[in-house]
Amino acid sequence: MKGLQQIKSEIDRLVSTSNKTELEVVEALQKHYFNKAVTAEIKLYKKKKKKVAQITKDLKISHRRFYKILEDKKVEFTKYNKSKIEGEE
Repeated sequence: MKGLQQIKSEIDRLVSTSNKTELEVVEALQKHYFNKAVTAEIKLYKKKKKKVAQITKDLKISHRRFYKILEDKKVEFTKYNKSKIEGEE
């Protein structure tokens, strides 16, 4: 609990010195740490040490969102194509 009190006091100090609210500060921190986690997972994905299913489970995001992040960061990936084969019906 002492660590949480320290974090709260740091956020309050930051709010008093800037023109942001507590929620804006927390959202900025959440974005920062989410991006940090995504970057670490992408490194493992590039080395083929982790699969998309495990990464999306760890980050608690959808596979579509993860593929969009990969697209935005210009990382090469292959998607499973669920379309029917032309000979089947």
